[in-house]
Amino acid sequence: MAPVPRRRVRPVPRSAAAQPLRRSRPETVPVRGSLSRGPRLARVGVWAALAAGPLALAAALVVPRGTAAQAAPLSQTTSAPRPVADAAGTAAVFVDLWLRADAAAPDSPVAAAVRAMAPAADLPKRARTEAAAPSAVRVVPVRTTSTPAGWTVVVAALTDTARAAAQSPAPAAPDTAPAARYFAVSGTGGTDGGALIVTGSPAEVAAPATAAAAASPYTRPVPAGEALGTTVGEFLRTYLAGGQGTGLERYLSPGVRLSAPAAAAYVRVDVEDVAADTDQAAAKDVPGDGARARVRVRVSGEDRTGDRWPLAYRLEMTARAGRWEVSALDAATASSAPAPAAAAQGGVR
Repeated sequence: MAPVPRRRVRPVPRSAAAQPLRRSRPETVPVRGSLSRGPRLARVGVWAALAAGPLALAAALVVPRGTAAQAAPLSQTTSAPRPVADAAGTAAVFVDLWLRADAAAPDSPVAAAVRAMAPAADLPKRARTEAAAPSAVRVVPVRTTSTPAGWTVVVAALTDTARAAAQSPAPAAPDTAPAARYFAVSGTGGTDGGALIVTGSPAEVAAPATAAAAASPYTRPVPAGEALGTTVGEFLRTYLAGGQGTGLERYLSPGVRLSAPAAAAYVRVDVEDVAADTDQAAAKDVPGDGARARVRVRVSGEDRTGDRWPLAYRLEMTARAGRWEVSALDAATASSAPAPAAAAQGGVR
């Protein structure tokens, strides 16, 4: 058998093999590095997140907890007023009721009020006479002492005390006479606005001691006929007569306002004594403008019923234009705030 001859295959030209059969879209060139690194970083992030949970839990269990300072919550202020216990007022009311109470009438409203304030207090026992029981005209707390165990208030009571028959100068004399009595009232409570209670009956005590009087700065007598003495005398006569408007302002320094007492109705005012704190106030001639002097004036005022009342005033005087003017009365009763009327008329003679 004869051998089959092989077919000879022609080689394909390179130019024909390199050319694509169809170009329907542009070629894409792969970028090295960026596409392969993205998935790797994503996997690393996932594993890191999974590992962070147990590590954080372990750290919280191992590390000891410390006390962290936290800001205190702001307390909301309320507009409701907070009650304040008044031991002085309680003691004054108790003394007033106690002086009116009677042990013979334990069921009276006054006795019940005393028992409510001081359950352990004893009531006064009145004598069975026709004279009226002494009652308090006015009660005023004058001193309060506080201790850890409680408080004590000294109360002054102005009472109408029955006059003894031997002390009556005439049959027409009144049956009672005013007297000042002092009672010490002790109690407890009142902390943080709590309730107060009187622990027992009051104790009658002596009047509280008074402080020693300070030396008076008014040591220079002022003659009544000098300029300063004349000015203060005319001013106080107008003031105590109820003078208003230009009648009073003509004695005042410019810009000073002063109102006379409305109830004053003195028909006569006499100057008893004038004293100053400086020598220039007692001089015959008025010093230069702006000179000041403090003056104490004692006067005697007679009202419409004929009663005479000794009064004392302290004035601050200022020299201006050859005369003395009032710039303050008792250092607190005159205002230096300018007023339209006072600024226009004050200091005009």
